[in-house]
Amino acid sequence: MKKSLFLGLIIACLASCTEKENPFLIQKNQVGKLHKDITVKQLDSVFANDSLVKRIGEGDYVQAGTDKYLIYEKGGKQLFTLTPRQQHDENEKIKTIQIHDPRFKTEKGVSLNSTFKDIRENYKIKYIHNTLNNLVITAVGDEYFMIDKKELPEDLRYDMKLNIDAIQIPDAAKIKQFMINWEHEETPKTEEKDAQ
Repeated sequence: MKKSLFLGLIIACLASCTEKENPFLIQKNQVGKLHKDITVKQLDSVFANDSLVKRIGEGDYVQAGTDKYLIYEKGGKQLFTLTPRQQHDENEKIKTIQIHDPRFKTEKGVSLNSTFKDIRENYKIKYIHNTLNNLVITAVGDEYFMIDKKELPEDLRYDMKLNIDAIQIPDAAKIKQFMINWEHEETPKTEEKDAQ
């Protein structure tokens, strides 16, 4: 009897520890190993077992001088693209995280493999921004999502001035990009050009 109880406690502890150490869990102020207070200079140590590619001051005429940090898993799969709050400063914290790996899921189970129905059922939608090629869907919290306008009915795809309501977006519309914004602003501009 005592052995069974002891074994049960060990299994419960292991299950609890495994869940807490989930390297692909997205929760408030944390994405896997990355948390909101990590600075740029700490990225090398946080991702010591992964590959970090620094693109300092790269950009086009719209995003000139934008620093980006690309995190790749050993073996080549890209996990994130990170953009700091201020450019060219190693003491700065991360502003936006673009999730590239569908293994990363929120506590509500939403990932890059999810659909608009999953967003609608799990998040309160703050606003929907209509851009040239995408809808930027901002949830109440840190998450925002992009859906390609090709997923919309034909009559909603081409006019950027249309106010598109959540009810007009098909449940089956796939998520094109999934981002976390740790410095809230009206429209996350650094990633929008990439998404068009």
